[in-house]
Amino acid sequence: MAPKNILVLIADDLGREQMSCYGGPAQLTPNLDALAASGTRFTNAFASTASCSGSRTTIYTGLHTHQTGSYGLVGEANGFQTLPHIATAPKLFNDLGYKTGIINKVHVGPPSVYPWSIRTIEDQGGESRDGAMIAARAESFLAAAKQEAKSFFLTIGYTDPHRALGSRGGFGNVAGNHSPQLTDRVFEPKDVQVPPYLSDLPEVRQELAEYYRAIHRLDTSVGLVLKALGESGLGEDTLVLFLSDNGPPFINSKTTLYDAGIHLPFLLRVLGVAAGGVNPNLISYVDVLPTLLAYAGHEELNTGAAAGPRRGRSILPILGSSAEESGWNEVYGSHTFHEVTNYWPTRYLRTGRWKYHRNVCWKLDFPFAMDLYASLSFEGMRNSTPPVIGKRSLKSYIQRPAEELYDVESDPLEVNNLAADPAHTDLLVSLRARLEKWQEETSDLWLWKDGTAVRRYRNWEGYKREGLAIPDRFDFDVENPGTKGVRIYNL
Repeated sequence: MAPKNILVLIADDLGREQMSCYGGPAQLTPNLDALAASGTRFTNAFASTASCSGSRTTIYTGLHTHQTGSYGLVGEANGFQTLPHIATAPKLFNDLGYKTGIINKVHVGPPSVYPWSIRTIEDQGGESRDGAMIAARAESFLAAAKQEAKSFFLTIGYTDPHRALGSRGGFGNVAGNHSPQLTDRVFEPKDVQVPPYLSDLPEVRQELAEYYRAIHRLDTSVGLVLKALGESGLGEDTLVLFLSDNGPPFINSKTTLYDAGIHLPFLLRVLGVAAGGVNPNLISYVDVLPTLLAYAGHEELNTGAAAGPRRGRSILPILGSSAEESGWNEVYGSHTFHEVTNYWPTRYLRTGRWKYHRNVCWKLDFPFAMDLYASLSFEGMRNSTPPVIGKRSLKSYIQRPAEELYDVESDPLEVNNLAADPAHTDLLVSLRARLEKWQEETSDLWLWKDGTAVRRYRNWEGYKREGLAIPDRFDFDVENPGTKGVRIYNL
């Protein structure tokens, strides 16, 4: 039986609209375009959350962040960690006898829960944007796997095209990151495409030009990695997946659950599936791990006690579909933190046409990620008259209501909130109920009623037995705090 190898390539902060194969600038991503042409390009792939560490945990666990404890970023003073009992991809594939490895960016923890057998970040002095070096390390890993005659599960975590922290408009475009093996390309601000969720300002164009350069560097590295895979003789036996952890590192995208932050590129190549396919089905990042396990021939690990509370499912049965399949018409997501100081819990339900947001602590201002607040593009937008971000007012970006409802077919930028429209009341109530059912099924502590986390009270039978009454409303009503004569949430 041929080995079932797996190669996962994860970009950092790359949006769909910057990829040529998704309608972005011509020839910005030629190697990724070639991968799309050799496999399947999903047009409706959604991350559960729009934050780097949290999104990667969903890829590696098949669980949403509120199920794993990975509520936000893992590094520096943030310190969010995956709970020790969670089964992760490196642990599962180690147990299956695979050679496992991760090259460059890890950004999840602790290492005991993510036990890749090879973690190259530990011997290279930190993350790198040198795509040629990354490709060389991938080539060495492939050679070792071939020599050992072992199936492999290799992840490459790119730092590009994330902003360079400590630089207001920089994206790591310095000489040391462009080795002779990498094709460097400098872009002019006048030549960029400003996505509609951003304002067309000089500061935005300047940053997009630098962003494009980092994207092109990423694409060149991907080309080198795929070339090494082909020359190793292992390519035909290898599933190749390319995706991004969240949307672009600009305000109105990254850290939000608007589509700009979570509707992402997803390219999957599997031997035997027709090349060049375009798949419109709605898939979630929690489907990634079940797909990899199914490809490896271990479908049984996707169900029952082996999977625990994992709700994702393999997308292999619909991989060759060019039409919408029954049961693949909705996805859910969960965001609670970015940095530890960016607390803003929110949940979403997305169908083909409708998007529902439940903003749990909506009375808080929406927080800024450090790199977005410090950006030149945000400075330009906050100083514009009036201050707007694309089609959205800055005020409505920062001060959001408890619920948001959008018709994403007619309003893809999610600007016209229909939640208070009487004509959409029945739809709102239906989507709200479906989201709360999903919160129940995934044991979400942020299922909020009367300003409290109702699931916490179920751990104590006495509360229910002794008649604890929690009003069935989102927030505590300080004007009418009583529990008599109001609808009670069923514990």
